[in-house]
Amino acid sequence: MTLIGRVVIAAACVFGLSHCATLPDPEAATQRTQAVRISSKAGWLTYEASQKLIKKVAARGGSTDFLARHIQVEEAVADAPLSTGNHITLFSDGPSTYKAMGEAIKAATQYVHMESYIFEDDDIGNRLADLLIEKVSQGVAAAVMVDDVGTMNVPKTLFDRMRAGGVQVAVFNPVNPLESAKPFTINERSHRKVLVVDGRVGFVGGINVSSVYSSSPSGSGSGSASGSFPRFGSGKSSEQKARDEEARRTGKPTASTAPWRDTHLEIRGPAVAEIERVFIDGWNSQKAPPLEAREFFPPPRNEGPQIVRIVVNKPGAEDNHAIYLTLLSAINSAQKSIHITMAYFVPDPAFLTALCDAARRGVDVALILPGFSDSSIVFHAGRSHYEDMLQAGVRVYERDDALLHAKTAVVDGVWSTAGSSNFDWRSFTLNHEINAVVLGADFGAQMDALFDNDVALSKEVTLSQWHKRPVKYRFMEFISRFGERWL
Repeated sequence: MTLIGRVVIAAACVFGLSHCATLPDPEAATQRTQAVRISSKAGWLTYEASQKLIKKVAARGGSTDFLARHIQVEEAVADAPLSTGNHITLFSDGPSTYKAMGEAIKAATQYVHMESYIFEDDDIGNRLADLLIEKVSQGVAAAVMVDDVGTMNVPKTLFDRMRAGGVQVAVFNPVNPLESAKPFTINERSHRKVLVVDGRVGFVGGINVSSVYSSSPSGSGSGSASGSFPRFGSGKSSEQKARDEEARRTGKPTASTAPWRDTHLEIRGPAVAEIERVFIDGWNSQKAPPLEAREFFPPPRNEGPQIVRIVVNKPGAEDNHAIYLTLLSAINSAQKSIHITMAYFVPDPAFLTALCDAARRGVDVALILPGFSDSSIVFHAGRSHYEDMLQAGVRVYERDDALLHAKTAVVDGVWSTAGSSNFDWRSFTLNHEINAVVLGADFGAQMDALFDNDVALSKEVTLSQWHKRPVKYRFMEFISRFGERWL
């Protein structure tokens, strides 16, 4: 293991943080505390703003049509445009996502722009690197941006090889402040997962570039990712193989051995231009070479019936709570159902109140959360909120046959979202995130069907069962709760 790897692991142990979007930083303690106070206040202010917005929408006539109501709410929430004429394809695992991404990249004639929080030097990462280098040799421009913390333990030889092959590579917010393009803040990370090809097809969701997604969880039926990109390299490290052997011996799933369940979207249509703008804005905010000139915004085409809004978080901007406000407003306006599937669930008080209020007014509120996680402290911090939700009538399920990494919600069967944003303090306040909001009953039905499939593979947590949980879990919840705002 490298010295950097040991230092990072030691720091994580000291601060008890292993969340994929978490960076412990003692020097930023004062700044982080101030951010938490601001975020907490902003959360309640956003909650109040959302409540006022819903009342205004209701005062217009109180449409009983679920879709019409949510369209009205969306129009009132954010300044990002609602885009019509889109076609959405829903993926629920790595193999199907990588196959679609590989096909889109192979068909590229102009450019490939990609952003990923994690880009591993493994089988999947090297296959993708080879494919991008191949496309550059064919005259296609290729640019990749990765987060410096997300790729801290990735050998730089991977990105050097890509650069040598003509792929433009940028690093978001380098840990070394001398390499940063703007005032240094180590907590500000880009957690986005974005791919845009020729301005015609875009991908957003929760899936990084990593071999942890090489197999499919139960119920997805997508097989393996072996045919996604040209074959290159080996898979797991010796450390991973050792953890795999331990998991086989004990029979318990781990983040290394279990298949990962995640959600990604392929978008075709006018909304792709908004995804491309997000990528370009992020690229231009860093010390990166100018993007090779191509037609980034071709004339839009009508590809399908879906209405889409691309919503982003931009830490430091005046409006840095767009995703939070959008989610809160959808929940506050819910009349029938709220179905959430979430990898990291550590809600602030305002968000928790919105969920409990919805359940008390008769809305079917159900959450699918991880039965185990790659972050123990985040896992137990989220569980510390079960009591309040269960008492309010929220149904809680845990999936423990796969590592749940999806970040989705569907409200009233017509308002859906999927993207990179978790339901936690970091995603809502510190990370650069991107979500797609899709309005329509057809896509909502697909999302609800996926939710139902996950429910069938999960175990419900009842209030009576919860009261019987072991003391050691109660202790972990108590301890983790103290640090939830720093996760």
